[in-house]
Amino acid sequence: MSKLLSDHQDSEHFTYDRTWDEIEDMLDKAERMMNYHEIEIHKYPKKSKNCMYHARNFKALQGVVKTLRWTLGDKNIPHPLD
Repeated sequence: MSKLLSDHQDSEHFTYDRTWDEIEDMLDKAERMMNYHEIEIHKYPKKSKNCMYHARNFKALQGVVKTLRWTLGDKNIPHPLD
């Protein structure tokens, strides 16, 4: 039985042609969106649907920002899954 490649190893579906500028732009947008959601969290009562919506998006964007910073070589991010 042959071992199947995980999707990131299937180079047919990945171009690997992003520039550093594109990654930095994505980081900037992610940080701005994360800051927006952090501000919005405080506008609503805790545990309200709106507060939970913004909190969920804020936490997701924290992961995006951490991963992009790691990709760019931020020495303060040893590994994005830690």
